[in-house]
Amino acid sequence: MLQVSKKTLNIRGTLLDLSAPAVMGIINITPDSFYSGSRVGATDEIVEKAGQMLSEGAGMIDIGGYSTRPGAREVSAEEEGDRIESAVEPLAKFFPDLIISVDTFRAEVAERGIRKGAHMINDVAGGTLDDAMFETVARLRVPYILMHMRGTPQTMNNLTDYERLVPDILRDLRQKVALLQSKGVADLIIDPGFGFAKTIAQNFELMRELKQFQLLGYPVLVGISRKTTIYKTLHISPEEALNGTTVLNTLALERGASILRVHDVKPAVEAVKLWMAAGNYPN
Repeated sequence: MLQVSKKTLNIRGTLLDLSAPAVMGIINITPDSFYSGSRVGATDEIVEKAGQMLSEGAGMIDIGGYSTRPGAREVSAEEEGDRIESAVEPLAKFFPDLIISVDTFRAEVAERGIRKGAHMINDVAGGTLDDAMFETVARLRVPYILMHMRGTPQTMNNLTDYERLVPDILRDLRQKVALLQSKGVADLIIDPGFGFAKTIAQNFELMRELKQFQLLGYPVLVGISRKTTIYKTLHISPEEALNGTTVLNTLALERGASILRVHDVKPAVEAVKLWMAAGNYPN
């Protein structure tokens, strides 16, 4: 029997209810993210993009300053932090009710983003690339997205050997959940890490077994938008992968996802609405 997952997050004293799935829009302040449609640079472009996502129904927006696509170039902490601040500061000013997530594996960058008005930390490395991350999350008392990954964005594609994929990932995440809990972190989100140290076949296995991640007792985030699993399976480009993204997002909702992290907000919001209208509320 699966454990009932927590369905609320404390966002600076306000409870966010995730019993109805939320959509997280992606904005990348990078020149080399794998999907060109997520890249923005100037302040007015950032504000315009965020405004569009909000109008389409995004419940939160994730700001990234370091491309984590396989083989992406290294970016210094200072440059990444500058990129994050250049987006977070105007968004916090123009959209005071917007929930902003900082996508980084570096504790110092995460703290810079939170100090400028962000609300949560999205760590693709799950604490493995910065020993200070868990302590920083506990001190800042913000929600934390704990993702599974092995190695670094530069090496992860060579680290896909598992004894048993889902049990191995669950064991790793469970140990980190216990450590975070011991430090007083109460608001966690679990991300199985689609595309991070997983082959295409392993990503489909993750999707089949997604309900197992509710065993950890926290909301589950799925980020599979326009990824290799979709476009290589269909022999298309990332730019052509929206329909495939919607299909897999719908499967993720059916298997317990509470947050969909996407490049294209409107189709994801429509998928949530139709899934709920079909009798799937609350999940």
